[in-house]
Amino acid sequence: MSDGKADRTVDISGQCCPVPIVETNRAIKSMQPGEVLELISTDIGSRLDIPAWCDRTGHELLRMDEHGKTFRYYVRKRP
Repeated sequence: MSDGKADRTVDISGQCCPVPIVETNRAIKSMQPGEVLELISTDIGSRLDIPAWCDRTGHELLRMDEHGKTFRYYVRKRP
């Protein structure tokens, strides 16, 4: 993500648990190692769920941004 852009963006605004995890998992499976996924969510539970999912699966949470009620996660796919 050296250029500041993700390789893929998934916007699941308005969706609640378990959709953020399901869609993150689906998207990351279709990506190549080293690519970065940007996930946009309005689910407050995603603040705990996405970092925990990254820990469990071994993918790297690069950054989490919060703007009002919108959360953006940047996840690098690990091999």
